[in-house]
Amino acid sequence: MGDRMKLATLRNGTRDGRLVLVSRDLTRCTDASFLVPTLQAALDGWSRIAPHLEALAESLDHGSVPVERFHEHDAMSPLPRAYQWADGSAYVNHVELVRKARNAEMPESFWTDPLIYQGGSDSFLGPRDPILMQDEAWGIDMEGEVAVIVDDVPMGASAGHAREAIRLVMLVNDVSLRNLVPAELGKGFGFFQSKPSSAFSPVAVTPDELGDAWDGGKVHLPLMVDLNGQPFGRADAGVDMTFDFPTLIAHAAKTRPLSAGAIIGSGTVSNKLDGGPGKPVGAGGVGYSCIAEIRTIETIESGKPSTPFMRFGDTVRIEMKDQAGHSIFGAIEQTVEKYEKDTRADG
Repeated sequence: MGDRMKLATLRNGTRDGRLVLVSRDLTRCTDASFLVPTLQAALDGWSRIAPHLEALAESLDHGSVPVERFHEHDAMSPLPRAYQWADGSAYVNHVELVRKARNAEMPESFWTDPLIYQGGSDSFLGPRDPILMQDEAWGIDMEGEVAVIVDDVPMGASAGHAREAIRLVMLVNDVSLRNLVPAELGKGFGFFQSKPSSAFSPVAVTPDELGDAWDGGKVHLPLMVDLNGQPFGRADAGVDMTFDFPTLIAHAAKTRPLSAGAIIGSGTVSNKLDGGPGKPVGAGGVGYSCIAEIRTIETIESGKPSTPFMRFGDTVRIEMKDQAGHSIFGAIEQTVEKYEKDTRADG
């Protein structure tokens, strides 16, 4: 697989930022834009560019290149915009619970045939950008997920071929507006307004950077989701993942090729407990990676949900640490704020 790399995109006044290589401990970075200006450009020529980036990463490790402090607040999403963002729902436990909340039966085929939707990819949020929304009544929810960025994948690719095409791994906050979902899906045409801009972790890493936690298709580590500073989710991303990334990628490529830089998401990380729905962290469980799940469990147990969706001022933090307790991707940390509409757009 070559050398291990951590890549980030720093703000520089342009839409696509500038590419940097980041040290393992996320404290330092070195400019990579003299090799290739953006992460998308690197992905477009990966076989040619990657060896040069790997050499630069090694020089960064040895302290033999100019460095600057790496500040996660200065990072955009690794790909600030992408040609493709397709989000799976690999944790079928999550689908089952969320559908139960809106009294929708889940077909048996969901356990054998992956679910996937095409999201908006032209305006990703930075990992520390606020989540701007006009109305709390939309049911603002976070969804903690893992995502991969792929190289070119031909149409009809096998899962084995798809596995070889995984170039980078990162985390996602797939913001969802739960109260807009039922009416929108009721039209029979899929998500649009109910899935606003997503945010990705400050850093995207090569799969071998994950060591033993990466088995070629899943990340076997807990996804840490905190809501307003309290542990909300600690679900293991490698557990209860019905469809691994190669399966999701092959599913996405069944009727079309995927281009270098396409992002494939896992869907909300979700674990069962003793065959049933999980428990909150405070009750000894691994909790949840979105609010919709805990609301479903509250509804099952007491007839109605008691945990509100996110309100203005609420903050979500999504992170993943290695076995030694070090942050791998940096943290997504976002506060929900009221969007004051720009009246100039009404002209």
